[in-house]
Amino acid sequence: MKIIQLIQKPQLRGAEIFACQLSNHLVDQGHEVIVITIFKGDSKLPFKGRIINMNRPLSKRFFDFKGWKQFNLIMKETQPDIIQLNAADTLKFAVSSKILYHWKAPLIFRNANKMGDFITSKLKWHLNNFYLSRVAYVISVSRECEKDFVKTFSFPQEKIRTVEIGVEDQILGEIPKDLTDIYKRGPVITHIGGFVPEKNHEGLINIIKSCYKNFPDIQLLLLSKGKLEKTVKTKVKDLGLESNVHFLGYRSDVLDILSHSRVFVLPSFIEGLPAVILEAMYCKTPVVAYNVGGIGEVVIQDQTGWLVEKDDELLFQNFLEKILSAGDRDLPQVFNAKKMISKYFMNDKIAERFTQCYYKVLEESGE
Repeated sequence: MKIIQLIQKPQLRGAEIFACQLSNHLVDQGHEVIVITIFKGDSKLPFKGRIINMNRPLSKRFFDFKGWKQFNLIMKETQPDIIQLNAADTLKFAVSSKILYHWKAPLIFRNANKMGDFITSKLKWHLNNFYLSRVAYVISVSRECEKDFVKTFSFPQEKIRTVEIGVEDQILGEIPKDLTDIYKRGPVITHIGGFVPEKNHEGLINIIKSCYKNFPDIQLLLLSKGKLEKTVKTKVKDLGLESNVHFLGYRSDVLDILSHSRVFVLPSFIEGLPAVILEAMYCKTPVVAYNVGGIGEVVIQDQTGWLVEKDDELLFQNFLEKILSAGDRDLPQVFNAKKMISKYFMNDKIAERFTQCYYKVLEESGE
């Protein structure tokens, strides 16, 4: 089978990283996979096969006739059996090209979020519904996101299936050398997520400020980038936390950082099922998170982690301080979480479930 994975751009963000990891496992299964990026980016993607960078300008994300034509030429050259669309921009881009140029490959949309949280107007609903009516199948990241997707778009249940995100099996390394001094200062709390409103960095800083009173040596690592980074840095400075909060940007050693962190935190307002939570569990790192999207399907209160209802900053703080007070990470919840990840969420097993979906689509399309 020849598969195209369409992603937004070369960046070390969850959706792009997982698409590349999945592609590597599909190649190991014997399939031919090509990763195509739409927009310009400067990161090296973790895919061992062929990558086509279209380098389209982000300013053309809504109307890009030249880009749609360029994609059509790639379709003619590669003749794929299946195209997987990873994120909303890839959906709009591929559907627009297919409508204009009538190429045949069926489209599978990877639904990685609770879509209903983003549909805030009738116009957004109609636009998304128009594009989704052109896809052959949807693979959702969690059962909660699947349920929401069906409800939001009255989407046929037989055309959607949940296949969660997964984790790569790898040897965990030492503390990154450039972070050694930070780890020596005190217990490290790690957060990974783009600086966008739904990740709630400002709420996290409020929680850290409250914890600071009892744990003045805590160190918060913020990984990723985004449009609100400057705003968050200003808040950190205003609260006098500059010595405790560290902005690390994108990193390729995420699991090494997680494996030496005391706790991983995710107080997001909107999520699907983020890989970073599964990666933290794989690294035997305690997890505290808000109960949004599909997070409650893996973070089970007091069994595999600590789950907090959205906006309850006080309870989030209490759980965080409870873990910090324990003095180490040898907690029963941590071992339960690691066992769950090893059994259900390794990428080699996840890739097999994606393949089953691809064959189902090809069979039903008569290919």
